[in-house]
Amino acid sequence: MTLEIDRIYCGDCLDLLPNIEPGTVDMVLTDPPYSSGGMFRGDRMQKPSAKYISSGIDWLEFEGDNMDQRVYQKWSVKWLKKARAATKQGGKIAIFTDWRQLPTITDAMQLSGWVWLGVAVWDKTEAARPQKGKFRNQAEYVVWGSHGVYEKATDKCLPGVFRQSVFTEDKMHMTGKPIALLEQLLEICKPGGLVLDPFIGSGSTAVACKRTGRHYIGMEIVPGNIPIIEQRIANVPASLFSFEGQYGQSERVL
Repeated sequence: MTLEIDRIYCGDCLDLLPNIEPGTVDMVLTDPPYSSGGMFRGDRMQKPSAKYISSGIDWLEFEGDNMDQRVYQKWSVKWLKKARAATKQGGKIAIFTDWRQLPTITDAMQLSGWVWLGVAVWDKTEAARPQKGKFRNQAEYVVWGSHGVYEKATDKCLPGVFRQSVFTEDKMHMTGKPIALLEQLLEICKPGGLVLDPFIGSGSTAVACKRTGRHYIGMEIVPGNIPIIEQRIANVPASLFSFEGQYGQSERVL
């Protein structure tokens, strides 16, 4: 079975990724589980809501957040290799991570054959995680690179720091990223390009793609997120952008 574009698939990305036609993805944009909550094994084995939530909102739990550092790296290399096989030469990748797993993800990216090109900063603003007597955990990071030689999709000089509050009305997942932030990151992918998100959560990447005139393939292991994703996508008008690309003439995201 070859996965179709503009579709969300429910399942483990390690099983689904080999079903993408090799060399067709223009960009991988994803927010995998960080598996970083807690300093000790007992802390990490708690439910994600016990580690990350203080708002009182009853979010759906997610999987893959209880690995130790070595297992997390091996698992990351596995999915990164499969994602690279699906990506065309010159295609891009951008992965969210936090300070604890930043070294692990930069290593895993290179071990899996991607070219590591840098780290962008997501400044979550002063509303994020204050700590008395300590520096505020105000930032998360986007590790980015390419499959082989980087192929430029824009002549803009894009920022390396993105200031966007984590508290937005469009948040539908415990660790959901703001759609406005995702739209900015998508600027390194050409309009009409195909974006892969193996950990799409509540569908924010698909929404950002549809709003900016890009195609997507999304994967999500938690079945309860699928109706949320479908509803969010359905509520986004078709992109006003028109373009010509590999999927037909004068295309539109539907």
